[in-house]
Amino acid sequence: MTATYHKYILKFKSPSGTSRGVMEQKETWFIIIQKNGKNGIGECGILRGLSCDDRPDYEEKLKWTCNNINLGKDKLWELLLEFPSIQFGVETAFQSLESENPFLLFPSKFTNNEDEILINGLVWMGSKEFMKQQIEDKIAHGFKCIKLKIGAIDFQEELSLLRFIRSNFDSQTIEIRVDANGAFGLDDALSKINQLSEFDLHSIEQPIPTKNYDVMSALCKCTAIPIALDEELIGIFTLDEKQKLLETIKPQFIILKPSFIGGFRGTKEWIDLATKYNIGWWITSALESNIGLNAISQWTYLQKNGMPQGLGTGGLYVNNFNCPLEVANGKLKYNINLPWDFNFNSL
Repeated sequence: MTATYHKYILKFKSPSGTSRGVMEQKETWFIIIQKNGKNGIGECGILRGLSCDDRPDYEEKLKWTCNNINLGKDKLWELLLEFPSIQFGVETAFQSLESENPFLLFPSKFTNNEDEILINGLVWMGSKEFMKQQIEDKIAHGFKCIKLKIGAIDFQEELSLLRFIRSNFDSQTIEIRVDANGAFGLDDALSKINQLSEFDLHSIEQPIPTKNYDVMSALCKCTAIPIALDEELIGIFTLDEKQKLLETIKPQFIILKPSFIGGFRGTKEWIDLATKYNIGWWITSALESNIGLNAISQWTYLQKNGMPQGLGTGGLYVNNFNCPLEVANGKLKYNINLPWDFNFNSL
């Protein structure tokens, strides 16, 4: 058994804005395992500036992983604890290698095109006009849940956008999630949450910067909008650390990105703890290519979470790989009539 790693630059169709800046491209890496003439592929979905494994020795660790691939999936997962995106890539590559079809990892009604996954429509930051256009587009395309990234433009303009949505669509028609990406200040977060609450929002993701546990705990205790932890989960490696975080903050929801939190095994640990503490959760991508998104989507379906998931990002890039995943009427489908456009020898 041998393994190789390959860098790939994904290019956005249009610049995509968050409170941390505007992205025009995204780096990702693939691990390919070969054994007895078969190939397996996994994506190491690092996001520079956010992933906890955004480190100078990242490529060196990829090289080490490939040189030690014969240690196997479980041992490598343990040895790669501080490199969650590589954990995810290794898990997926082994699952791919062991499958009859390298892209059909977790067969189900979803992969048979007999069932679908509810997803939210993502609205990127930008001018008020640009965001309004996106909102109208998502609603026109049948989304029943939309997620707005907030915190980069004037807060009053963001309130105006929400007022526009609610003047046309009540919460029974359109569910709204907002994601602040930690943009609110510690001193004004509660005030802003209270102002947002008039729009009957489903939840607000990461209102304040990470590691402010006392403030976040207090917010979760008195918030008028359910709070979902996102970036707060990054860099929390052990089961004990995960349990301590949830016991300390007591959030209403957690958001799970396998590339950020230890792949499927790490994600399952969070799910089990959330169930124990009666905390809601959903799974979302970390802007992977369709290689990673395909794996996450198939695994997510098996978790049987009925909430809208954050898995609609496959169409973001001009140079993504064509695959059976398609979005229609606010749902992610696996269209078995759509072929994969990927060549193992092209990387």
